[in-house]
Amino acid sequence: MTPELRELYQEVILDHGKRPRNFRTMAGPTHHADGFNPLCGDKVHLKLMVKDGIIQEVAFQGQGCAISTASASMMTQMLKGLEVAEATELAEKVRALVSGNDDEAAAVREQVGKLSVFSGVRDYPARVKCATLVWHTLKSALNNGGNKTISTE
Repeated sequence: MTPELRELYQEVILDHGKRPRNFRTMAGPTHHADGFNPLCGDKVHLKLMVKDGIIQEVAFQGQGCAISTASASMMTQMLKGLEVAEATELAEKVRALVSGNDDEAAAVREQVGKLSVFSGVRDYPARVKCATLVWHTLKSALNNGGNKTISTE
């Protein structure tokens, strides 16, 4: 990772970690799921409003480290207006970015937009689960509408 990208990574993580976007409750979600990372204690409660296959609203609550909170914050911004299939594909690309091999990460880096700052997590293997927790939770919410707590273990 270049020094410039590392600095941007740190700035974005700190900004979203301190001032998370869409950190709120949501009445009447159509999809929801809870996620938990037992290694560090990160917890996320994700709620979505999906209408006609399009994500209309996204909100989250929970507690976690700056990386987990920033990932959730940025994810919620990226999902609004996406089709469910597009959101699922984006989740796979983020997984490849932060935990895939070098070729996988390079292949998706430009496709994930602002989320590319999370490529820095690859340098800290213990933090990969922090960055991906909310994305696993998203897939669970979209696949079965919730009523299940997913774990990173």
